[in-house]
Amino acid sequence: MATVGNIAVYGAYGHTGRFVVAELRRRGLVPLLLGRDRDRLLALTQDHPHAEVRPASVDDPASLDRALDGADAVINAAGPFASTAGPVIEAALRAGIPYVDVAAEIEANLDTFAHHAERARAAGTLVVPAMAFFGGLGDLLATAAMGDWTAADEVHVAYGLTSWHPTGGTLASGTVSTQRRGGRRLRFTGGRLHHHDDALPTLEWPFPAPLGPRPVLGEFTMADVVTIPSHLAVPEVRTYMTTQAAADLGSPDASAPTAVDERGRSAQTFVVDVLVRSGDTERRLAASGQDIYAVSAPLAVEAVDRIRTGRTRMTGVVSAGAAFDAVDFLHALSAHLTVHRPADIRGRSPLSAGNADGTR
Repeated sequence: MATVGNIAVYGAYGHTGRFVVAELRRRGLVPLLLGRDRDRLLALTQDHPHAEVRPASVDDPASLDRALDGADAVINAAGPFASTAGPVIEAALRAGIPYVDVAAEIEANLDTFAHHAERARAAGTLVVPAMAFFGGLGDLLATAAMGDWTAADEVHVAYGLTSWHPTGGTLASGTVSTQRRGGRRLRFTGGRLHHHDDALPTLEWPFPAPLGPRPVLGEFTMADVVTIPSHLAVPEVRTYMTTQAAADLGSPDASAPTAVDERGRSAQTFVVDVLVRSGDTERRLAASGQDIYAVSAPLAVEAVDRIRTGRTRMTGVVSAGAAFDAVDFLHALSAHLTVHRPADIRGRSPLSAGNADGTR
């Protein structure tokens, strides 16, 4: 595959988009600044004075085609992805270039797999949705934890966030997803997604250090229920969220992240703890870091870098764990993530007294 040089970033002036642009510059790649608002794109050039501004709207396919002219890949960082993913993917397919996004919206990711897989395979290109903290990181950890297993009974992904100051894009995307599922919740069981109205159970999850045991909401379903079963033979995928972070997200006074360091990251820290079970055998892997939005940038850019250098496993619409060598990918993010292997994760298994939802 041809070497990537010019990387279009749709939604470049958004919170995550800014991290993506900075990460591209750090790696010596050339960001093309795309988005609906020309003035906001021009304002971004104060920090990136030589970056090219290319206004484009998802409502105007011709503008997207012009914006992707000469681009070697596109990263979509503009939510709600229910509105942006389809048009930007179609433009990428017309341009014959790879597409990566940071969508955490379950329904938008399902749409990507359902509507674009055949055309992406026929074009011999890659479309990688949810290549971000939610959906991408959990999938990489689950794939790495599976190792030589070809199937498992359950995958559990526990998100240990110390806090959650959501961006405007996160709140808007959440509203769209809630509307699309009629206010109901989702769970992945029996090999498929089900809607339900049950209250979410509160449990304790024994996160590894530095977080330690924390209360979590069970079945706080995230994009991992799309990415993981898209390529791993696992009929049960369950995700969990620390109660503090869930309360922050749902607060009527929710505030946006505030930068505390020179990289623009917030003080939020996280641990993502993944456990896979096959029969009576469990495998576990975790990763910790700082700022879920900031870490989405190296995840997405690393994906583009691997595509440009031919380090991919297939074409079509694929998740992170299917597209890339999960262990090597996680190792490449060592400047942004600390991976905790089984020997470093002490304490009881969260499934030891029945499964984490108390139903085993």
